[in-house]
Amino acid sequence: MGTHQLATPAANAATDPADDVLLRVKDLEVEFNTTRGIATAVNGMNFEVKRGQALGILGESGSGKSVTARAIMGILDMPPAHIPRGEILLEGEDLLTVTPKRHRQLVGSRVSMVFQDALTALNPVHPVGRQIGELYRVHRGYSRRDAKAAAIKMMDRVKIPAAVKRVNDYPHQFSGGMRQRIVIAMALALDPVLLIADEPTTALDVTVQAQILELLKEQQEERNMGLILITHDISVVKEVTDQVAVMYAGRVVEHGPTAEVLNRPGHPYSRGLAASIAGEELKGQRLPAIPGTPPDLLNLPAGCSFANRCSFVTDNCLESIPALETIEASRHIDTARHSACFHTPKVLAHVNV
Repeated sequence: MGTHQLATPAANAATDPADDVLLRVKDLEVEFNTTRGIATAVNGMNFEVKRGQALGILGESGSGKSVTARAIMGILDMPPAHIPRGEILLEGEDLLTVTPKRHRQLVGSRVSMVFQDALTALNPVHPVGRQIGELYRVHRGYSRRDAKAAAIKMMDRVKIPAAVKRVNDYPHQFSGGMRQRIVIAMALALDPVLLIADEPTTALDVTVQAQILELLKEQQEERNMGLILITHDISVVKEVTDQVAVMYAGRVVEHGPTAEVLNRPGHPYSRGLAASIAGEELKGQRLPAIPGTPPDLLNLPAGCSFANRCSFVTDNCLESIPALETIEASRHIDTARHSACFHTPKVLAHVNV
């Protein structure tokens, strides 16, 4: 491994004129002002999503996944949140610098989001059909009648049974899985080019979870959308995405094709996550766990944030922050791999995760 920092995924993509990039996040940093000081929740985030591509953002709670999504959507509470630097380019327009009017036009119509808690995402005092139809009325000027018809069509599209009869029902009259389908219907109503799904299967049973994931995958392929799937569940990433960015303490520590990263991880943290997937060979045994806890974002170590939990740690890890470097180059960014670790060759050699 060289000592110089090689191109990140976002930087590489800029040199490819034939790409079809919907979203490019460049050097994004998000801070929170707290009574104890400034917490850097996202630190130098770089990634991109192309049309028809599904990117998983994977990591433990507190790694910066949802903060990244909220920064893209412009729904961070500011203050205490603050974005000191970075770019969020949606089809070439920087969502951080466009006018508020233009931002409202883009968010919802070009990029939309599925939130993890459908019950709080929906208004309990309005029928679901009215909530879906309101998007058509506000953004497209539909009449009430046309908006209701469009809402029924969307409910059918996300496979809600008897949509015509249920369009006037309230959120509490639906099961958790059906409520999540309604939230997905709202997110897809205006045909966005990019969909962000933040932990969309939280609190759902395994069967319903599989149905929701299948629906997301089906809608993405049908519409040729870009998809960002935010989760801590490796099985979800494995099922739906073709690219994955692994986050730890606000940074991307590994990025590459999902199958490659999970089957042959190049970072010790990715390796620990991959090893925790339950399989037949572990039946009756305790699942491997990563020791220790994530660092305090208000008091990050001088070196690698993962050093105190890592079995590959050396003195260099305690003193310097490893850059995200190319470990397997490719002419196509979709097959290149990147890792932020001084010991990636050793990690890659441990193939049995």
